[in-house]
Amino acid sequence: MQLNDSVAELSGVGPKRLDGLHHLGIFTIEDLLSHFPLRYSDLATKLPSEVGSGEKVTFKGLVSSEPVLSRYGYRKTRINFRLLVENENIVVTFFNQPWVQEKLKLGEEVAIYGTYEQRRQTLMGIKILAKDSMDELQATYPASKEVTQKTLKALIEQALGKYKELFVDLIPEPIRFRYRLLPRMEMLFGMHVPKNAIEAHAARRTASFEEFFLFQMRLQLLKMTDQSYHGRSIEFNNNKLKAFIQTLPFELTAAQKKVVNEIVADLRRPKHMNRLLQGDVGSGKTVVAALAMYAAVSAGMQAALMAPTEILAQQHAKTLSQFFDVNDVRIEILTGSMKAGPRRQILADLANGDIDILIGTHALIQTDIAFHNLGLAVIDEQHRFGVKQRAKLREIGMNPDILAMTATPIPRTLAITAYGEMDVSVIDQLPSGRKPIKTQWLRNNEFEKAVSFIRKQLDEGAQAYVVTPLIEESETLDVQNAQAVYEDLMKYFAPQYQVGLLHGRLSNQEKDTVMESFKRNEFQVLVATTVIEVGVDVPNSTVMLILDADRFGLAQLHQLRGRVGRGQRQSYTFLISDPKTQFGIERMEAMTKTTNGFVLAQKDLELRGSGDVLGNRQSGMPEFKVGDPVHDLIMMETAQQEALEIVNTPDWADQPENIMLSKFLSETMERYRNFD
Repeated sequence: MQLNDSVAELSGVGPKRLDGLHHLGIFTIEDLLSHFPLRYSDLATKLPSEVGSGEKVTFKGLVSSEPVLSRYGYRKTRINFRLLVENENIVVTFFNQPWVQEKLKLGEEVAIYGTYEQRRQTLMGIKILAKDSMDELQATYPASKEVTQKTLKALIEQALGKYKELFVDLIPEPIRFRYRLLPRMEMLFGMHVPKNAIEAHAARRTASFEEFFLFQMRLQLLKMTDQSYHGRSIEFNNNKLKAFIQTLPFELTAAQKKVVNEIVADLRRPKHMNRLLQGDVGSGKTVVAALAMYAAVSAGMQAALMAPTEILAQQHAKTLSQFFDVNDVRIEILTGSMKAGPRRQILADLANGDIDILIGTHALIQTDIAFHNLGLAVIDEQHRFGVKQRAKLREIGMNPDILAMTATPIPRTLAITAYGEMDVSVIDQLPSGRKPIKTQWLRNNEFEKAVSFIRKQLDEGAQAYVVTPLIEESETLDVQNAQAVYEDLMKYFAPQYQVGLLHGRLSNQEKDTVMESFKRNEFQVLVATTVIEVGVDVPNSTVMLILDADRFGLAQLHQLRGRVGRGQRQSYTFLISDPKTQFGIERMEAMTKTTNGFVLAQKDLELRGSGDVLGNRQSGMPEFKVGDPVHDLIMMETAQQEALEIVNTPDWADQPENIMLSKFLSETMERYRNFD
């Protein structure tokens, strides 16, 4: 017998029931025992004075009136009787359970579980309890029509009895002792058949930690495997790097210095770097990337920077050229729209090693690209690229170190789960002198107030964005649309100011043309959908007006707000919204209270969940069966630290306290690698 035996080994599991269990994700005995309850019903008896109205409760007392069965409607029944609990008579009613009448004898003691209505002193009966179950908690499981609660409980109890000798401790004993965790056998029995609430809580706490700990152990082992795969040391010239920093027209912030040190230390290590650089809008990620790329160039290697759009690639090329203009560094840009002749020349120079830094879009991972000696690849807005694209970038460039950047603040919860295979560097400080963006929430009937404010800003020489969720009218969503808003604002601002329109149905070339025109101030107002969310830098823009703002998540609102405040002037964001839900109201209030993207990202995660924050398919957030990484973040971080300490210990798998853990991980790692 083994815990990875099929559940078909249990009695009562035929082909039909086996299929139903598979639909619940239960294939093995281990899966069945890890199919933990959603909640528990407290069957312990209480007095009426101890219970609030609407609570589920067990009352024990004497049947003080003859049970009366009445029939009404089609095959519907009702049983009424009185139950004497201490000195109070409670009226008990059972609906559509006529067999209950046989179990009720006048003057006999009975325990009834049901929902209590305090004001009327009535109990809506759910069931009559056996005497030996009155002090227990009753588990409620995720079930289905094919596999009911009753069936699940019977199978789990059968497995607990049959396989209990195989329940070995996966959490090493020193860690269990340190955090007062239960042995695995006690945890499993406590989860499925707890005697009381205290036992259930202790079991759930242990189960949560075990789940987080095993997840982190697998993650750290995968990370170690990745780092050791064709890793190489980039021996950069530290003196050159320091001299380059001195040429910058500004002082690096303390946060920038910290992450630069983390990154260049990784470059020098012989392990493969897979690091995520996250920082709020305007925190200075680009200059950090520039320093990392310069370090690689100083070691005689090439660097590449991949951006999600051509306009962002061009923006990076312009910014980096300003950084490197006093240094002997050749920068080129390669995009999909480039003509054949210049493209051939760049490819030839790249292969010869004459180009130090290449900037581009996904065109960088085409099959005809050949680097001479690519040491570092920087990926901007890394969530826009899939894992396969990042792997392709490694393949074409001798497996370079990878630095992924994102301006989307990621809560620590997601950073150590969805991005757990990456090391994370955080720029948590804005450059000095940057003015916080003033944010105001207005109702729809105050739209004119916001537009009037925009006109005043335009009169002072500034520009403005107006963002709307949809491109065209929808019969199902009552939202403003870009086309209609564009036409209205053209009339409002004519003839003094020009209005542009940008949306997702334009071609990439058309989008770039519109944005370039806006950057040149040919349009003073740009009406746009969320295609302007990431990266575009127009320092002259001082107002961001977002229509139907409650339809956006906090992270997206924060990204949109970050399109202004890029220059020296005070900038403003107006959220136009009449939210119809409490969540919508909380989002609007949160946006006006803080400009800290990490605070907002955590709030967004709590309100909406990881799937909504990052997208269900892209979130990468594993589904934990019992642990809640959002609310149990400290436990997750503790599990991460313990896992790190173990895997960084030489010959950890041979230590007596780790043998069962190592054996379990080796048996399950392949299944985990293939997790999608």
